[in-house]
Amino acid sequence: MTDRVVLVTGAAGGIGAATARTLAGTGAHVVVHDLDPEGAVRDLAGELGDRALALGTDLADPHGAPALWRAALEWRGRIDVLVNNAGIYQPADPEGDLGPWVESWQRTLSVCLVSPATLCREAIKTFRGQERGGIIINMASRAAFRGEDAEYWHYAAAKAGVVAMTRTIARQHGRDGVTAFAVAPGFVNTPFNDPAVAVHGLDFFAQDTGLVAEPGDVANVIAFLASGLARHATGTTIDVNGASYVR
Repeated sequence: MTDRVVLVTGAAGGIGAATARTLAGTGAHVVVHDLDPEGAVRDLAGELGDRALALGTDLADPHGAPALWRAALEWRGRIDVLVNNAGIYQPADPEGDLGPWVESWQRTLSVCLVSPATLCREAIKTFRGQERGGIIINMASRAAFRGEDAEYWHYAAAKAGVVAMTRTIARQHGRDGVTAFAVAPGFVNTPFNDPAVAVHGLDFFAQDTGLVAEPGDVANVIAFLASGLARHATGTTIDVNGASYVR
């Protein structure tokens, strides 16, 4: 990964930050993105030094994705890997009022599917013109395959869309030098999940197999895919769920 340039969205979170650190440790230059460029991603970029750049964009607005891509591309003049990691997990009560339910659907689909798709669109246009092409790694979820709780239909639907999008990109753009992968975690022990752990305890989430993924476990898989060593596995989804759901 020496001197390759990677854009990691949602890098202020547990998986995103672990991914950025892992990739920087392999020699990559990393653009770390989150909603607030003056928040945790600024500290992360400071930690990583001159190998990192912090950028901020609200991906609830899909029109922000092209601007993010352009800013990331301008930094080093190229991007070799896109890691679409940003996401939200907010409820939409199917028994509640229609207005808030639709609003939550729209925001979730914007952040978890439409903006990642827009970034993939920008990436493909860039990768086509690069000698080594490029790699897209999209964050899916176990929920794409086994479904999710009633208040999170929209999250499962968005992640299923991510899987279908990844497969389509792989099938259609291999000839353009573009490879695409999806990574589908189950429960990961991150600060994002601290409220649920406080209610249920960590053992609750480990009860299927006794295994709980840490952010670094997912980051290691992403780093392997980003290396280019899995080129002919393009289009696949890698499950990182401790066998809590086996396909």
